[in-house]
Amino acid sequence: MTHASPHTTDSARYAKCVEVSKRIRWDTDRDVIRGRQFDFGKPFLPDGLSRATQLAFLSAEERRLFSQLQGRTYANMFALVERFIGAKVLDLSRDHWLGDQVALEAMVRLTDEELKHQEMFRRLEKMIAPGMPAGYNFVPQPNAVAQAVLSASSWAVLALVCDIELFSQAHYRSSIDGQTQIDPLWKDVFLFHWKEESQHAIVDEIEWQREDRKLDGAQRDRAVDELIGLVGAVDGIVQMQAQADADYFTAVAGRAFDGPQRQAIHATLLGAYRWQYIVSGVQDPRFLELLGSMINADQGARINAALAPIVGTVH
Repeated sequence: MTHASPHTTDSARYAKCVEVSKRIRWDTDRDVIRGRQFDFGKPFLPDGLSRATQLAFLSAEERRLFSQLQGRTYANMFALVERFIGAKVLDLSRDHWLGDQVALEAMVRLTDEELKHQEMFRRLEKMIAPGMPAGYNFVPQPNAVAQAVLSASSWAVLALVCDIELFSQAHYRSSIDGQTQIDPLWKDVFLFHWKEESQHAIVDEIEWQREDRKLDGAQRDRAVDELIGLVGAVDGIVQMQAQADADYFTAVAGRAFDGPQRQAIHATLLGAYRWQYIVSGVQDPRFLELLGSMINADQGARINAALAPIVGTVH
């Protein structure tokens, strides 16, 4: 029995990504925004992601603000990660410059779409800001984060990127699609984002597997440690932003909260953000399948040990 080589199989998958990219291509103004503004009478991020229902002492209006605050951070987080995703894919495309031109087109299209997404999310921040109380602060600096991430090996960066692309799809399918209560413009943003991210995840997967085939055991072992470092860095960002958002929410909600309530607001934000940006990705079945096919039991145990303190705070 003969099997197609990875190169042959990858070429067909790259070609499929190009075909779908052409078919679903969308424009931010024409297809997504369509002259609309955000409706601040509606939530942005659904309860399944925001965990707002865990705070029983919040009024309906306060839960809505809590959801809008998280939605704002959610959009800014995607703008941030797409900065280093686009740069990494553009860098990796060098391997295809004088090789498979279909693969090159798939990667150039991915980079172009990530640039479009970044620009869309920057616009959304400008659209959201006037509708919310002043004082919001998105703490991480996209270029500084990108430089830090891109200093790691390609294997580790691609593992993180694949994780992000997969959780963005999982969030849409499980929590955003089918929602009738959230703002329709916010929902459309992530509908169209999901359509293109579905193809990006496939390209990232191919490139991660291609990179894995280049490594020997020692190199892969170092790359696993770098991935653990990257996850720790993401958690550091999550912790900073959760604190900033908790401070903002308690300052602008319009009433005083006691000590335990303030602690609960911060803990809920931290748990929600750890779920959104780390745990939902590392527990994604496809991510687990891909990672498990590349690492050994000892490496898996090291990753699980590093994740345990993060996963343990998510309820």
